[in-house]
Amino acid sequence: MQRLMKFFSDIAREMRKVSWPKRGELIRSTVTVLSTVVFFAAFFAVLDLGISKLIRLILE
Repeated sequence: MQRLMKFFSDIAREMRKVSWPKRGELIRSTVTVLSTVVFFAAFFAVLDLGISKLIRLILE
């Protein structure tokens, strides 16, 4: 039980050392990640559609 209490105590101590992002930085990073995901999803959807049509054209 003592080891478990020390473990959680160490976790709490380390969490106080963490440098958390400010609100503006967090929002910018979130927007960057989401826009990148949307861009790549659209890019690969268009690429997949193009390759599918090309394969259908070749096989017919």
